[in-house]
Amino acid sequence: MSLPLLSIQDLKVGFRMGHGVVAEAVQGVSFDIAANSTLALVGESGSGKSVTAMSVLNLLPENAQRSGRIVWQGGESAGAGAAQDLLQLPVSQLQRLRGREIACVFQDPMSSLNPVFDVGRQLCEPLMKHLGLSRGAALKRAEALLGEVGIPEPKRRLASYPHEMSGGQQQRVMIAMALACEPKLLIADEPTTALDVTIQRQILELLARLKREHRMSVLFISHDLALVGEIADHVVVMRNGIVREQGPAVRIFSRPQDDYTKALLACRPSLSGNAARLMVIDDHMAAARGERAGSDAAAAAGSAPSAPSAPSARSTPVAASSSSRPAKPKDPNAPVVLEVRSLAKSFWLKEGLFGKREFKAVQGVNFALRRGHTLGVVGESGSGKTTMGLTLLRLHEPTRGEVIFDGRNLLTLGDRERQAMRRRIQIVFQNPYASLNPRFTIGQTLVEPMAIHGIGADTPEREQRARALLEKVGLDGRAFGKYPHEFSGGQRQRVAIARCLTLEPEVLVLDEAVSALDVSVQAQVLNLLKDLQDDLGLAYVFISHDLAVVRFISDEVLVMKDGVVVEQASAEQILAAPREEYTKRLLAAVPRGYRAAAA
Repeated sequence: MSLPLLSIQDLKVGFRMGHGVVAEAVQGVSFDIAANSTLALVGESGSGKSVTAMSVLNLLPENAQRSGRIVWQGGESAGAGAAQDLLQLPVSQLQRLRGREIACVFQDPMSSLNPVFDVGRQLCEPLMKHLGLSRGAALKRAEALLGEVGIPEPKRRLASYPHEMSGGQQQRVMIAMALACEPKLLIADEPTTALDVTIQRQILELLARLKREHRMSVLFISHDLALVGEIADHVVVMRNGIVREQGPAVRIFSRPQDDYTKALLACRPSLSGNAARLMVIDDHMAAARGERAGSDAAAAAGSAPSAPSAPSARSTPVAASSSSRPAKPKDPNAPVVLEVRSLAKSFWLKEGLFGKREFKAVQGVNFALRRGHTLGVVGESGSGKTTMGLTLLRLHEPTRGEVIFDGRNLLTLGDRERQAMRRRIQIVFQNPYASLNPRFTIGQTLVEPMAIHGIGADTPEREQRARALLEKVGLDGRAFGKYPHEFSGGQRQRVAIARCLTLEPEVLVLDEAVSALDVSVQAQVLNLLKDLQDDLGLAYVFISHDLAVVRFISDEVLVMKDGVVVEQASAEQILAAPREEYTKRLLAAVPRGYRAAAA
């Protein structure tokens, strides 16, 4: 029986928090990665999967402390047949291993690529450092690597800077850098999370092809089991730093043993149809134990907060109770609250010394949105969907068109009128970490817009309204005095939604508002949005690249490509019988799990 390429044995990782307190992130994790195989680490945010993977090369903060064994078998730095415990290696030996035998691809390529160096220089660095190539030989090899990962015109792209490339191209550059020295193990930490479905599909196929051609192993980290099912040979499921279940992918997907694994498989929206509410992780696990999916499940979840200082949140009971709440039927004759006619937005790009050319980001968009209804807007990155949403709010000034709200064209209003109207149409952005002021408490974040727009008689009344809104979005009163860094991503997105609700809007534009959240938190936020819509009659423009999420929440879907609407119909009609080839291609790219991949 051959030895595993990497063996993690009883790994424990804690973080020193001061005053002798150690927060345990990983508790006794063990698994093996075989040669020429793909192992997937799966779990929600805070499960310890990334900490486990980054422990392999000690890419952890200085306050981390590790114990156990991480055995690397037969690497070139150890000599043929030798084994090394990576926890015991000095930094100098680890540095020789990093990039040469074990390489990493991270979730956000823009935070990993140096913005002041061109792509060629960044690709040449590991080739010159680890392989001793000359500058000329390294450039030639870098060009070949860019071609291998599917970037067009690789020689010209060597001189490009990261900001001149799309998100998918940036991720391909990161993969090329990781493969530069032909490592034996590639650690891919959520490499496709922020990408649209077609680019995600391309990256998955690229990783699978490169794995075959280079005969390397892959440690693939994700929260999405549907995605994992298409790439993994072996799956390890983690929660709260503990391995809940592991085994071959075929067994995990066809006969999951642990309730948590079953819950992960079940809580994601489906393209084929969904219940009125999504069940969340604790609903499933409480049901499996025969418990009421309310306070008992919430108490179980509350015993392991996502961050040591995070306040207790009522997110679970809100989501749990909403999962059995009957759906409010939509009124097909509800009044139209927002009508868009021939909306267009162009950007003028410099060309040559004095010339410029028009880039048409949005061209002739038309739709009518009724009260209490949701319009889903889908398309690849660069399709114009976000630009369209920002132009609705005049965060981009339109080139032409009309946006009719309450009988008035928002695009022709003066500053004072526009300010009054703006409170009635609000936006929730994709990144809750960047959209909240880190210097403001949550209370200040919610009270400030009410003070600006004159909502509430005085500060005590505004604070009372703010606390009531925190309750409505599933956070308790203790959140009022906390700062954004003390919350998880899902909790921050709830705060962002509560901030919009302070102004009592009638329309919310949600720009990829759940795309960065793991599947259980995503289910909670989607349930919350449906409940708020039922209770307050809100209308949503829901922008997303995730068609399963759009299928769950939308009444009508608008498909965009290159700034143009190529198809528009009800959600059921578009997803069940799309007419356009582009829509069919988007649907075909959606990950569907192990059975679909095997078929």
